[in-house]
Amino acid sequence: MLAVVQQTLAITAPVFAMLFLGVALKRLHWIDNAFIDTASSLVFRGTMPTLLFLGIVRADLSAALQPALLLFFVAATLVCFLLAWGWAIWRVPHAERGIYTQGSFRGNNGIIGLALATSLYGDYGLSLGAVLGGVVILCYNVLSAIVLAIYSPGAKTGPLAIAKSILINPLIIGVLLAIPFAYWQVPLPAWLMTSAGYFAQMTLPLALICIGGTLSLASLRRSSGVAIGASLMKMVWLPLIATLGAWLFGFRGADLAILFLYFASPTAAASFVMARAVGANHELAAAIIVITTLVAVVTTNVGLLLLQWGSWI
Repeated sequence: MLAVVQQTLAITAPVFAMLFLGVALKRLHWIDNAFIDTASSLVFRGTMPTLLFLGIVRADLSAALQPALLLFFVAATLVCFLLAWGWAIWRVPHAERGIYTQGSFRGNNGIIGLALATSLYGDYGLSLGAVLGGVVILCYNVLSAIVLAIYSPGAKTGPLAIAKSILINPLIIGVLLAIPFAYWQVPLPAWLMTSAGYFAQMTLPLALICIGGTLSLASLRRSSGVAIGASLMKMVWLPLIATLGAWLFGFRGADLAILFLYFASPTAAASFVMARAVGANHELAAAIIVITTLVAVVTTNVGLLLLQWGSWI
């Protein structure tokens, strides 16, 4: 387990380094709110859709394609979304429900989940993790677009308005555009893939610097109660329910471990980008990302230890 702890720290430490860099740059006045607005818009409209497009195009959809596992993962994601949303309706102030719900169910599978799956299970973890990631990215973005559209300030909440917000979401467009290229293995020019790769590589550093630049002690204090509640939901209760469901459905070994790693991933940086894009409480979204990333070092290793203790993985 020491190796897993070290691997988790190796993955999360650079994330925190970029977050703290954002804090420092804001305090040094090297970046300001105007830069954060512009950079967040660039990530949402350009670099992150490109990153999602490349991730799906490069994935081998025929490798580790397990319909039962994929269907369970999609169903479990929907159940987790509905549980988080239901709890938000019951216990969270109206204005914060969209951010709470998104922060509670949307995991950082593309960075932390996939890296840990590959570290533990090699090529199998990489191929299965990539296929899982490609499927769930669409689910995450559609569900997030729905709940944020409902609770965003001044948003139109009719069925047509919500459908429009989904269809014009750049992240969803990036995923949908990639599917035909991946499915039919359409080759793209090498220079185009390289240029797109350069552009996409800006996504995580820019997003994390913007999150860090948004953080302050005052905003953390204002968000603390809801942020801690969402973090507990994301890192403890929903992974427990989803992983137990996977065990009851008969998943064991590497499949169960990879499902757990994906369910137990901390909240994705994309949740901050989407929150800021729709005018929601992006400070709360930033706080949830920071707390869940920190907590993941403990919960991920405890979960794997319990699964090993039960001889299920």
